Amino acid sequence: MAEQTNTIVDDRRVTEPTDVGAARPKARSIKPLALLWPYVRKHLGLVFVAAIFLVISTLAALSIPLLFGQAVDAGVDGERGANLLEAIDRHFMLVLAAAIVMGILSALRFYFVSRFGERVAADLRVDLYHKLLSLSPRFHANIRSGEAVSRLTADVTLIETFLGSSASLATRTLLSTFGAIVMMLVTNWKLGGALLLMIPLAILPVLLIGRVIRGASNVSQARLAEAGAEASEALDAVELVQAYGQEPHREKTFSNAAEAVFKAAVRRITARSFMILTVSVMLLGGMVGILWLGARAVATGQMTPGALTQMILYAFYAGSGFGMLAEVWGEVMRAAGASDRASEILAETPDIQAPTSPVSLPTPTTGRLVFNNVNFAYDGPDGPALKSFSLDARPGEFIALVGPSGAGKSTVFRLALRLFDTQDGSVTLDGVRSVDVDPGEWRSQFAYAPQESALFTGSARDNIAFGASGPVTDEELKRAAIMAEAWSFLEDKGGLDADIGQKGRSLSGGQRQRIALARALVRQAPVLLLDEATSALDSESEGLVQKAIATAAEGRTTLVIAHRLSTIRRADRIIVMEHGEIVEEGTHDMLVGKGGLYARLASMQFTADVSE
Repeated sequence: MAEQTNTIVDDRRVTEPTDVGAARPKARSIKPLALLWPYVRKHLGLVFVAAIFLVISTLAALSIPLLFGQAVDAGVDGERGANLLEAIDRHFMLVLAAAIVMGILSALRFYFVSRFGERVAADLRVDLYHKLLSLSPRFHANIRSGEAVSRLTADVTLIETFLGSSASLATRTLLSTFGAIVMMLVTNWKLGGALLLMIPLAILPVLLIGRVIRGASNVSQARLAEAGAEASEALDAVELVQAYGQEPHREKTFSNAAEAVFKAAVRRITARSFMILTVSVMLLGGMVGILWLGARAVATGQMTPGALTQMILYAFYAGSGFGMLAEVWGEVMRAAGASDRASEILAETPDIQAPTSPVSLPTPTTGRLVFNNVNFAYDGPDGPALKSFSLDARPGEFIALVGPSGAGKSTVFRLALRLFDTQDGSVTLDGVRSVDVDPGEWRSQFAYAPQESALFTGSARDNIAFGASGPVTDEELKRAAIMAEAWSFLEDKGGLDADIGQKGRSLSGGQRQRIALARALVRQAPVLLLDEATSALDSESEGLVQKAIATAAEGRTTLVIAHRLSTIRRADRIIVMEHGEIVEEGTHDMLVGKGGLYARLASMQFTADVSE
């Protein structure tokens, strides 16, 4: 059974498998390669050009043994003196010309085939990335990020190698091997027929052991993805790892993952080695026998030395071709395994999809957001996250959601953004249900600042402009940064061109949060969702950002999740949640006067603030 880890979703713990791919049975055939046909079909022009050069270069290669045989016979049977030398020179010049033509055509074949492989790999990566971005958080909660990245990188690289190298090599080898056998039959049908009888014996181990190789390749790729995911998680949290002195533990965990990769690779390598050994011994033994018979035929005058030379070279072509096919077959099976894993992603159906006939939202959208008797539960054994939840947020209203961890506050935001769909009830914006609208159009009406201020490597301009729904000027970006109290530190770092480092790690927690807030403020959306927008700020900055939020909230429907109750005193309404239900509702003063859950939370927090 796959090892499992735990993750927190809206303060609710769910169990997730660490290896989604390994949990599913693998077909032991090359059928998964059918996934590649739509991509191949889009570039048949490249395939056709590459095929022309492949066929012509193979014919040029097959002409070389024939020309060598003629050169040998010319030297043995030709006239003496100058005529003999001329004949030898003429035949060897033809061999040289054939070799040059073969080299040129092979280079052209390599260029077009490699370009084709890279093109298909790029298209496949884009489609995989598009599908991963389209899948809901429910899917991503059940697959490690390193596993998903492995599908984009390692697996597609195997497919690219197959299309850009192995497939071409296999086709060329098949053509040259078949051509060599035909020429052997033409040269001497008895010896050629004897070699032909060896083919089934050589193919059988290729097919049988190829199945083992593919299974081992699947396991190897899965273990490699696990090792990558382990490294990614540890390096992303390197400060935490070092702070807790967990370097030895994480190193041991990664070492175990790397050892699993090695063991899986050894099983695959062992199978391939055995296949190559079997095929090589059988074919080389057969070639030795055939050449022995050929030498006897020359000795008895049944065959010319030139014909024997042709036979030797064609037998070498055929024998090495079968050996090459045995090796290429291993690559084909690895590519089939990679295609199988990639197809798992492409076959996933997004939980959130546009309806067949989407409804357009009113223009302009006023921002009236209504939850009508909503019930929702995450996958897993935990109870419902929301139970009969109803909320009518009127245009321009400032509403705060408060309550203990696990109350369902973040779930409200996820349903508002349609990252999940309700199981019962509905979410509407200006009277239009979320499920009736294209997800892209629906989400364009929301500006969102999450509690964990995820930033991207690059400049402050890139990160703030990320929130804009269309083209945005530097003045608008600067205005958003000023409103979010981010301009004061950005100006010292170079303004909008400031490099914020890898995932914003050159900034403090409070600075990262202010960049995330600016990203939300630059989006001209009628609904603003702020999840603990001031949790990482000091008291002075918090006061300034509260003013910025108040300014940004004017004319917008604003929902704020807040644990620091000082940030929501001015809210038009405070919704107090517990166990997925609304237990209290009112203004700050009203709720404090009731002496309920909100009053207890406020009392504990304000007492703690005073003691600090």
